Amino acid sequence: MAQLSDDCFAFGGALLSVEAAQALIEERVPPLGGEEEVPLAAARGRVLARDLVAGLPLPPFHNSAVDGYAFRHADLRPGEETPLPLQGRLAAGAAAGALRPGCAMRIFTGAPMPAGADTVLMQEDARLAGEAVLVPPGLGRGANARPAGEDVASGALALPAGRRLGPAEIGLAAALGRTALPVRPLLRVGVFSTGDELAPPGAPLGPAQTYDSNRFTLLALLAGLPVAASDLGILPDRAAATAAALRAAAAAHDLLLTSGGVSTGEEDHVRAAIEAGGRLVFWRLAVKPGRPAAMGLVEGKPVVGLPGNPVAAVVTFLHLVRPLVLRLSGAVPERLVRFPAEAGFAYRKKPGRREYVRVRLRPGDPLPRAEKFGREGAGLLTSLTESDAFAELPEQATAIAPGETVQVLPFAAVL
Repeated sequence: MAQLSDDCFAFGGALLSVEAAQALIEERVPPLGGEEEVPLAAARGRVLARDLVAGLPLPPFHNSAVDGYAFRHADLRPGEETPLPLQGRLAAGAAAGALRPGCAMRIFTGAPMPAGADTVLMQEDARLAGEAVLVPPGLGRGANARPAGEDVASGALALPAGRRLGPAEIGLAAALGRTALPVRPLLRVGVFSTGDELAPPGAPLGPAQTYDSNRFTLLALLAGLPVAASDLGILPDRAAATAAALRAAAAAHDLLLTSGGVSTGEEDHVRAAIEAGGRLVFWRLAVKPGRPAAMGLVEGKPVVGLPGNPVAAVVTFLHLVRPLVLRLSGAVPERLVRFPAEAGFAYRKKPGRREYVRVRLRPGDPLPRAEKFGREGAGLLTSLTESDAFAELPEQATAIAPGETVQVLPFAAVL
C-alpha cells in the first residue's frame, strides 16, 4: 500500500482537541488503495470498495406481506362489508395466475399477487361465509401488499462505497443475488507495548515488573475494525532499539501503534524514535485521561503512540486510532455512540480539555442515571470491567452537578 506524504498531517499547534485531531485525519489522510473480492460469508466487517447498485428490484415482484386474502380494491362496496367468492389458494413460491373480477384468493406471506389483485385482507380480520370471504369496510387500496421495488428499485444505489459491512448489509447483498463483494484490503496494523517494567503474560515476573495488558487490549479493540493486526511484542526502554524496531515494522505494516513511552520522562523514547525515523506530527491531546498521545510518520507510515495507562490508552484509541483506521481503510466516518443520562455525581474539572469519567448506568426516568465509579486512576483496569460507560464532559464545562444531563459512551457499543 502507498506511503503517506510527510506533510499530510501537518499541524502547527502543540495541544490538539479531539475534534481537531479527527478533522486533521479526515481532511488530510487519504484512504489507502486497492480492492479484493470476498464471498459474503467472509465479508462481515470489511469496507465496501465500490458502490453496490441493484441489478433487480427488491422485492422482485408484487407480493403479499401477510397471510390473508387478495382481491381488487375496486370490487369492494363503499362503507359496507363485501362478500367475495374464493377462487383458490396461492402459497409462497407458486406461480400466480389471474384473479377473476369480484373474487378473492387465499394467499400467504411472500406469495406473488395474482394478476388484477392489489389489496390483501389479513386472515385475523377475515370472516368466512361458506365459500366467500367477508371483507370489512375501511381497508385502504394496496393494504398488506408489497410492490416490486418497494425496498430497492432496480438500478438504485443499494450500498455506497465506504460502508462497513454488517449482517444487514450482507443480507441486502444476498437478497440482490450477490455471492461476493469488492472490498478494501485489510489494513495491516502492528502493535507494540513499551517498557522494561513489562513482561508478557505467562512469563516469570521480575522483581519490578507487571504483566503487559495494553497490547492485548489494543489487539482486542482492533478486532472490531477492518484490519489484520500483528502482535509485535514489547519494546525495551532503549532509544536506538525503539527507533530501529519502528523503522523495521513500518516496512511491513500500514499503521503502527505503541503504548507507553510518550510522556516526558528520561525513559520515554517513542517520541524521539518517531522523529528519528520520520517526523512527529503532534503530541498531546486536550483530553483526560489520555493527554500524552503522539502521532507521526516513520518511513511514510503513520505511527500512533498511546499512553501507557490502560484507561488512557482506551480513550485515545477511540478518539484517535479508530477514526484513523477507518479513514485509511476507505470507510465513511462513524461517530461513536452517545446518549444522554442524568448525572448521579458531582464533579469539578479544568476548562479547555475534555474529560471522560467512568460511570455505572442505573435505570432512571426519563433518563438513565450515571453514577461515578468510586476510583479515578487511569491505570485501573477494573474501572473498565466494573463500569458501563464513559461520561463525556466537554471542554467548556468546569463543574457537573447531580441531576444535570451528560452524554455517555456505552462500553457495549464502543469497546
